[in-house]
Amino acid sequence: MFLALALFAPALIQGDASAPAAPMPAPKAPSGMVWVEPGVFTMGWDGEDGRPDERPAHRVRVDGFWMDLTEVTNAQFARFVEATGYKTTAEIVPSWEELAAQLPPGTPEPPPGTLVAGSLIFAKTPGRVDLRDYSQWWAWTPGADWRHPKGPGSSIEGMESYPVVHVSWFDATAYAAWAGKRLPTEAEWERAARAGAEGARYIWGAELVPDGVHRANIWQGQFPFENELADGFEVAAPVGSYAPNALGLFDLSGNVWEWTSDQFQPDLYEQRVRAGGPGAVIENPTGPLRAADPRNPYSRDSYVQKGGSFLCHADYCSSYRPSARMATPPDSGMNHLGFRCVSTPALWEAQLERTRVERSASAEPSKKPQPPKKPQSPKKPQSSKKSDG
Repeated sequence: MFLALALFAPALIQGDASAPAAPMPAPKAPSGMVWVEPGVFTMGWDGEDGRPDERPAHRVRVDGFWMDLTEVTNAQFARFVEATGYKTTAEIVPSWEELAAQLPPGTPEPPPGTLVAGSLIFAKTPGRVDLRDYSQWWAWTPGADWRHPKGPGSSIEGMESYPVVHVSWFDATAYAAWAGKRLPTEAEWERAARAGAEGARYIWGAELVPDGVHRANIWQGQFPFENELADGFEVAAPVGSYAPNALGLFDLSGNVWEWTSDQFQPDLYEQRVRAGGPGAVIENPTGPLRAADPRNPYSRDSYVQKGGSFLCHADYCSSYRPSARMATPPDSGMNHLGFRCVSTPALWEAQLERTRVERSASAEPSKKPQPPKKPQSPKKPQSSKKSDG
């Protein structure tokens, strides 16, 4: 028991914490963000379509925070790149050392020139395939990156309001730091998504398409070869294309997966409940220090993604549910993977202070050094001698 407690960073609170606390007044929100009240909610899912890594459902308390109203867009990410000169993971040629660390020992090094910058792009299959082999619908595409979401020759012109994709976990955390924010923990993300729909299968209730209205950009038809486009989009949609949740947050179901700050472990929820005991409420939980991801067994790190994407379908993953979890190594980039950020009062105050300092520095008159005065020649004494004449 003591070992289990030592292994888990979150504090464990005993007793029934389900009684709602008096709501706190929301602090003044940073632009484009909404306040998520501190409180207790049920994390995970014990329902029939829940996967083992979503079980058991357990009670969690998180502090209050702000969350971006939408996924980070191409326009927002472009401002970051313009200001910093940042290059994303997909724009950099990968090193063999980095790749080898994620592959079985003894994997031969590819021939020189084989490794090129790029990213993964979804491609429909000709027909039915074994859904256990996802390599059949993912194609490594040289030249694919956030500026070229469909590969060389494509662009984001006219797609300023679409979510930025082909961004790795490293890219997302770099953007967040520049913006004075951070990535959400898995618990924060799920707390925000479940607002107004505590204990429901979907973030809007029990039915996937209530009253025939599509509430998310997901796959309809037969995956991965036939998409009926009943929701209006084949790939990512502009942010805010569907109705928001109870807090006014958009696209927390479908569209693109969203990175979190937590490492993945399939039995994490079981260990939390075992360590806490009956009636425990886990406070501000985070993931383990090191991942244990069966899908990526040789990678030391594998970070949780939430929300599902335009590729999610009931026959394959149904990961548009708020409890669903996915994970990949931090250098992963795909055309269905993006992110959004969160902030806290402490982070927001620090950002305001940085802004004040920058404005003060820019408003201060520049004190250019004055050139030294040119020495004056000594005046000649006037002569008292009268000129001849």
